[in-house]
Amino acid sequence: MENTENIKNKTIDAAKKSCCQIYSGIGGQAVIEGIMMKNRQEYSVGVRKPDGTIEVKKDSYTSLTDRYPVLRLPFIRGVFSFLDSMILGMRCLTYSASFFEDDEDSEPSGLELWLDKVFGEKVEQVISGITVAFSFVAAILIFVLLPTLAVSFLKRFIASETVIALLEGLLRVAIFILYIKLVSRMPDIRRTFEYHGAEHKCINCVEHGLPLTVRNVAASSKEHKRCGTSFIVYVMLISILLFMVIRVDNLMLKFLSRIILIPVIAGVSYEVLRFVGLHDNWFTKLLFIPGMWMQGLTTKEPDDSQIEVAIAAVEAVFDWRAFERDHFGLEAE
Repeated sequence: MENTENIKNKTIDAAKKSCCQIYSGIGGQAVIEGIMMKNRQEYSVGVRKPDGTIEVKKDSYTSLTDRYPVLRLPFIRGVFSFLDSMILGMRCLTYSASFFEDDEDSEPSGLELWLDKVFGEKVEQVISGITVAFSFVAAILIFVLLPTLAVSFLKRFIASETVIALLEGLLRVAIFILYIKLVSRMPDIRRTFEYHGAEHKCINCVEHGLPLTVRNVAASSKEHKRCGTSFIVYVMLISILLFMVIRVDNLMLKFLSRIILIPVIAGVSYEVLRFVGLHDNWFTKLLFIPGMWMQGLTTKEPDDSQIEVAIAAVEAVFDWRAFERDHFGLEAE
């Protein structure tokens, strides 16, 4: 009789030979010392607590596209899916941060007391909303308006608007890369990038029909086609192409055009991301290359303890054993 290890190896080999990656419908996000995993309307947040144990919270979130079917239309759904991800992401980040408060015995500040008095039980939602709004405005200022302003000074030396638009887009990419490299030097951010890698590895493991074990997850790729980093890359690349066509001489009108066209660019970028994530051919592999390169900055190799958190989060909302039986014909351990 074959031992357990031989059976496991044969199962893994069969899964690898069975076919290419199969879409599972699950997605996720790294949070503070943990991972959020979402499957349809259910989501879970797995956090490695300071005492070393894993806490998993399971809840549900009804997206805007589920509430209002009209928002599922192509090129519209991308904008609201991005908004949903920001709202749910902040909710999960707030939950994970609650395990790592610096000083629980300290007295609340005057601002905290005022916010609690005014908003009561909704204070966390209000703070999350303010944080999302501030982050969005800051991103527009740094990644949209700043490159436009910086390149505008080159008009006296470069007559071609096409070249100006190209330089603006390249500067935008350079600023983003520099930003990622700088923040990745922070220990907390680096650990978040490691959890980001664990998230991708878990999903890749499942979608290739491998049993969801620490060993198999560790051996899986830390890059994934449906990653939000790829979405940002597509946004920047599509904006370059679009602004090379749309030419505005006045600087204020140029600022305005960049802001107004954000939903259009986001909508198109989402469709590209979705197409790449759902198809596996030479064309989608080509489209995935820029996103894969950028994910090299936003994902890091996780350790086994981080992978364990990712597995716990997946298992709370997704039956990977049934998925293997249905799509790969494999009996998981």
